[in-house]
Amino acid sequence: MSAEMGVVPRALEESINVSMGTNWSILTNSTGHNASQPAAGDLLADRPSMSMFASMIIVLLMVMTAAYQVLTSIVKMFILTGIASIYLVLFLSTGISSDLDMYSQFYNVISLVGFLIALIIHGRQTEATNRLDFLWKLQATEEKEDMEHLEAYNRKLLANILPVHVAEHFLSSDKNFEDLYHEQCESVCIMFASIPNFSEFYVELEGNNEGVECLRLLNEIIADFDEILGEPQFSYIEKIKSTGSTYMAASGLTKATCDMKDLKHVTAMADYALRIKEQLEYVNQHSFNNFRMRIGINIGPVVAGVIGARKPQYDIWGNAVNVASRMDSTGIVDKIQVTQEMYQILSAKGYPLTCRGSIEVKGKGEMITYFLDGGKTQK
Repeated sequence: MSAEMGVVPRALEESINVSMGTNWSILTNSTGHNASQPAAGDLLADRPSMSMFASMIIVLLMVMTAAYQVLTSIVKMFILTGIASIYLVLFLSTGISSDLDMYSQFYNVISLVGFLIALIIHGRQTEATNRLDFLWKLQATEEKEDMEHLEAYNRKLLANILPVHVAEHFLSSDKNFEDLYHEQCESVCIMFASIPNFSEFYVELEGNNEGVECLRLLNEIIADFDEILGEPQFSYIEKIKSTGSTYMAASGLTKATCDMKDLKHVTAMADYALRIKEQLEYVNQHSFNNFRMRIGINIGPVVAGVIGARKPQYDIWGNAVNVASRMDSTGIVDKIQVTQEMYQILSAKGYPLTCRGSIEVKGKGEMITYFLDGGKTQK
């Protein structure tokens, strides 16, 4: 019984082995190669086709061309159209598309044409956006320049009305417009210069356009005085105003222009008085007139400020201003009359002065005054 049981399994095992061998032979014969190894055709089928590879290269080339920002959209359109046309000619006339059927070839051509149109439209839109952005930036730049020019013009206009340091005060952003602008100035040199005989020169006749030509000449004289103030040595001096034929100026109104050590703002005013006196003589020579100038100078503390809302005006007040005005009104033509305080400073600096003596000054009584005879001399 046991021998029979050993024979049956052995026979079954041989039957299974024979069956498996037969099946393996059939599989081997049908495929032509070992079933445990993949076929070469299967490997080739998994690779990208030649047409797909060429299409990817063309698409990449077209994208790179479309992304190039230096070229205009028209140039890009011609380049992209040329690339697509060359590819389509090669695609249809060579063996690149031999691995594709008719439907796939048609689909490939339509896709490429659609992609070309999309790139052209995108290029046009991008260029339009860039042009519009450029125009906006150009407009913004022009508006900014116009605003800067307008601001500079307003500053210049304000500087013609007010001194520079006062104009900067009003232009500052942290200013309270309700506050009154004023400042105390301890050592200010004030000058009044007038042309007493200008009223005799001014007549309203038909020949001088009813007095306009007289005013034109006065304007030229005042403009010459203003131009002299622009010279570096007179940077300490600030024009206050001109009333009729009287010119008023002051020096030392700010900390930067008030030289308490060397008193340069005082000597600058003396030099300026001599200079405008010479300028008037020059005008007389070229206009065949005989204008005479009378100048008065004083030094002392003043209060400076701006008054007025619609037409603000910068001015200075104080006893020193009144005395300087009296030095002009009580002076002598072609002379520069100064007070005793001015005499002490200028004589120490080497300026020649002559004592006029004691004169009656309204509101001050008797005062000893001096005449400034010339510029600074070397000791």
